[in-house]
Amino acid sequence: MANILSALRPAKGAIKKRKRIGRGQGSGHGGTSTKGHKGSRSRTGAKRAKTWFEGGQMPLLRRVPKFGFTNPNRVEFQIVNVSRLQELVDNGKISNSIVTPEVLYSSGAVAKKSLPIKILGHGELKSKLNVTAHTMSKSAMEKISSVGGTATILNSAQ
Repeated sequence: MANILSALRPAKGAIKKRKRIGRGQGSGHGGTSTKGHKGSRSRTGAKRAKTWFEGGQMPLLRRVPKFGFTNPNRVEFQIVNVSRLQELVDNGKISNSIVTPEVLYSSGAVAKKSLPIKILGHGELKSKLNVTAHTMSKSAMEKISSVGGTATILNSAQ
C-alpha cells in the first residue's frame, strides 16, 4: 500500500514552472521584467490603481452636475386610499368597521408594520368606518366623516 501512495504524482501539465522575472535575458523575462516600457505600472513600488481612478482624466463624480438635497430624516409613509378601504370591506377583510394600522397590515393593505400609514382620499367610500392612522389628507377625512365614520390621527413621534 505504501508503495502505491508514494508513487502518486500530479497529472502531466498540472504543475507549471513559476515565471522567474528579472533573471537575465536568457530567461526570456529579463530586461523590462515583463512590465513593458515606462508608465506607472513599470516603476518600483507601483500598485494597481484604485477602482475609481480614471487615468488622470476628470473623474465621473466631478463631471456630473450636483443638485438637489436628500433629507436624511424623511419619513416614508405607506399610502392607503379610501377606495382601497372600501375594497377591503367588500372583500370581508374589514368586518367590524374599525380600521387601525394593525388591521391594515393583517389584511395586506400595507406591506410593513413598522412604517407609518397615510390615508388618502382617492376613490369613493360607502361604508361607515372608524379609521385610525398616523396621518390623513383633508379629502380622506371629509369622505370618512361624510358617510358617518370617524377619522382619528395617531400621535406618533415621527
